[in-house]
Amino acid sequence: MGNRGMEDLIPLVNKLQDAFSSIGQACNLDLPQIAVVGGQSAGKSSVLENFVGRDFLPRGSGIVTRRPLVLQLISANAEWAEFLHCKGKKFTDFDEVRQEIEAETDRVTGGNKGISAVPINLRVYSPHVLNLTLIDLPGITKVPVGDQPVDIESQIKEMIMQFITRESCLILAVTPANTDLANSDALKLSKDVDPQGTRTIGVITKLDLMDEGTDARDVLENKLLPLRRGYIGVVNRSQKDIDGKKDIKAAMDAERKFFLSHASYRHMAEKMGTPRLQRVLNEQLTNHIRDTLPAFRSKLQSQLLALDKEAEEYRGYRPDDPSRKTKQLLQMVQQFSVDFDKRIEGSGDQVDTVELSGGAKINRIFHERFPFELVKMECDEKEMRREISYAIKNIHGIRTGLFTPDMAFEAIVKKQVIKLKEPCVKCVDMVIQELINTVRQCSNKLECFPRLREETERIVTSHIRDRESRAKDQVLLLIDIQLSYINTNHEDFIGFANAQQRSSQANKSQSSAGNQVIRKGWLTINNISIMKGGAKEYWFVLTAESLSWFKDDEEKEKKYMLPLDNLKVRDVEKSFMSSKHIFCIFNTESRNVYKDNRTLELACDSQDDVESWKSSLLRAGVYPERAITVESETTTTADNFSMDPQLERKVETIRNLVDSYMAIVNKCIRDLMPKAIMHLMIGNVKDFINAELLAQLYSAGDQNALMDESQEQAQRRDEVLRTHQALKEALAIIGDISTSTITVPVPPPVDTSWMGDQSGARRSPPSSPTASRRMSSGQRPAPRGAPPPPNRPGPLGPFNNTADSPQAPSRPNRAPPSIPSRRPPPSPTRQAPP
Repeated sequence: MGNRGMEDLIPLVNKLQDAFSSIGQACNLDLPQIAVVGGQSAGKSSVLENFVGRDFLPRGSGIVTRRPLVLQLISANAEWAEFLHCKGKKFTDFDEVRQEIEAETDRVTGGNKGISAVPINLRVYSPHVLNLTLIDLPGITKVPVGDQPVDIESQIKEMIMQFITRESCLILAVTPANTDLANSDALKLSKDVDPQGTRTIGVITKLDLMDEGTDARDVLENKLLPLRRGYIGVVNRSQKDIDGKKDIKAAMDAERKFFLSHASYRHMAEKMGTPRLQRVLNEQLTNHIRDTLPAFRSKLQSQLLALDKEAEEYRGYRPDDPSRKTKQLLQMVQQFSVDFDKRIEGSGDQVDTVELSGGAKINRIFHERFPFELVKMECDEKEMRREISYAIKNIHGIRTGLFTPDMAFEAIVKKQVIKLKEPCVKCVDMVIQELINTVRQCSNKLECFPRLREETERIVTSHIRDRESRAKDQVLLLIDIQLSYINTNHEDFIGFANAQQRSSQANKSQSSAGNQVIRKGWLTINNISIMKGGAKEYWFVLTAESLSWFKDDEEKEKKYMLPLDNLKVRDVEKSFMSSKHIFCIFNTESRNVYKDNRTLELACDSQDDVESWKSSLLRAGVYPERAITVESETTTTADNFSMDPQLERKVETIRNLVDSYMAIVNKCIRDLMPKAIMHLMIGNVKDFINAELLAQLYSAGDQNALMDESQEQAQRRDEVLRTHQALKEALAIIGDISTSTITVPVPPPVDTSWMGDQSGARRSPPSSPTASRRMSSGQRPAPRGAPPPPNRPGPLGPFNNTADSPQAPSRPNRAPPSIPSRRPPPSPTRQAPP
């Protein structure tokens, strides 16, 4: 099996398995191992007991193995057992080993026959074993027994898959011979995760229990359902033998006698049995460890590199040192202040590439969400005209007025200005929420000190809430200031004289602005039928008059152009099967918007994109849908309302005046709101964190208590240091082993010749009538026990031509093509040539 270094490979992995299991790192390291898989009562436990030569596994009805058992067999001069959870305690009585397995299983799973994925690590030293590491997994069962959960089958399969899906895990698929091999649960699971069969070794048990006149010869010769690593047959003790305390050594002698005396198996007796299986597994696991060693070393090195910096910080760390606590408190507060400032002002370090946050999110609130909320407050044109006409008539009263009353203009303007309070307050709320989110993100670095993190978040959040009321009062004061005086002498106000001309100029400016591009970007048309290709992504271009989309952003192949007349926008509930956010455009006159579709559903990757597109559509005059009841009542009232030409001219004049003045107010509010929030909220919070947070923390209580680290952090520090040391030791061990074995030629672990063109023919047993007729037509069958013809595997693939003596040197196990098909088999006692 190679030199001494190669023999140390399996104990090396055992040592790593123990070291990393104790610190919870075994799953991450993916150590090479053999997983024993099979159905309930397939004989898995008996095979393991035969390896050890002792009865040590629990017996009984139902699922006996309810936790994975990591069994490490180590060749030694004396015989004893050790558990990882009972360090330093040696078990020489294997009845006590069985009792300890049962007690440790019940400690985690309870007494209800449940299962757990937490392994039990058992190490057995004995002169009767070869170095080997196996994992005994719970047997696959179909029906729950007693108070087992109803999904016990899926739980067991899920646990088994956790182990056998790893590329570094060999699979020992145990199947009883008295069942149909095609229905083997073990072979089916191994086929799912190892379709090429490079990691699966077949074991056939209960050969002595097959019906009279039947045998498993075709399976053991790897002709029926062949595996690249072949099958090995074993005969375990019966239940009667176990109850009668039959000695395992006597059972092994009976097993050998069975294979030598059975007519179907005597020609392969030297390649069957438990000792042979143990040697094969030892050799296969050693080869497998050697093959996976380079990738394993690389994984260890990458984990060591990732822990280097953190381990260096923890060395010499004294958690109870008062001077360290004071220094660290100052550093933590300063770091929190710097992080908050960077998140608000922007920085090149630690840039978030997933979503907007901090200052970038607030910027979007100021310049997209707030203008969008302002535009949403604009009322419908018909409703506005109706209100103006009522205001004019109510001001004139019983008289018929000759002139347009300026009081009607002032009443309508004040009503529109009051509506601005809601979006302004909402803007403050959105900024406050983002500030609180930013504080929580910055405090993530304080999670090692939970009291400090809690106090920091409480103090800063309380200050933000305190500033909230002042900021809202100031914002509402801005609106009240606008209400207090309607300045008709503003330089941008058109005045009564120019109001009449405004409509014609507006029409001209609107037509000239038709080609002005408002927005471009990718959107997905969501309501294209599957028959027409399903949802597709296009490049959209929004102008003041139309919405067009192209095949790509080169804008050469236009797919469609949609005029914006009579269009509105509404939200669409997010689909359960879709991760995109959807809004739709529809026609207010119930006409088709796009081909045969009444609506055009457009999808974005995030809700922020949806809001941004809706804001752009508002700028183009596409308003959001209002409540149906209010809109229908408004429409009905407006339709029934009629105006004489003189009143209509007055309404048009005031409508133009209101538009002009509200444009001035909106421009002023859009400019002042971000400035007021920056001064009253964001700038103030930054100054508070820089100047007062540390003093507030000192006054909050004992600063030493604030700097008490969490239990998780203490465990983390200890785990990092132990893992770092274990990784260094593991790399040193692997470095020595790889150096001493790098020049040793090792044969390939498997013979893959059975995958050739004749693999289909091998599935027909040669003893069938068809095969007999084929042989009688001029081709003599090879004598029983002869090796297979060229390009055909033998009973065990790589073990066909290997000498059965344990002292036989390792050599390539390929069957040379030049060997004649009728060559007699080598004698069992003959030494294989080097």
